[in-house]
Amino acid sequence: MTDQPSIILFDGVCNFCNSSVNFLIDRDPDARFRFGALQSEEGLEVLRSNGLPSDYFDSIILIEDGKVWKASDAVLKAVRHMPGLWPLLGIFHVVPRPVRDAIYNWIARNRYRWFGKRESCRIPTPEYRARFL
Repeated sequence: MTDQPSIILFDGVCNFCNSSVNFLIDRDPDARFRFGALQSEEGLEVLRSNGLPSDYFDSIILIEDGKVWKASDAVLKAVRHMPGLWPLLGIFHVVPRPVRDAIYNWIARNRYRWFGKRESCRIPTPEYRARFL
């Protein structure tokens, strides 16, 4: 692994996604992750530079060591860097990706209905500005 921070792209208008980013920031004291909204210019540039479509807003994306991870793979790769027992969630890698992604996609399809939606992308506080693209 390199010393480069990993990049997590997320749906910037999704309340659940924003809460998930807060959760990760609170458990990432070494600032391993940098974050960007998929809808932001910076997020769109990261999508384009990694060969992903610029309208791909239905999944979290993790870019780590030059590799792109999406959906359940991105979540399971991200939690392995968290303190405490969170890395144990990696055991779910034994579940076939199609099954994991079916569950992930079901949540993604319903995220606005269940958790709500913002009118615009998250603007980080000055305290966390350096953690965002």
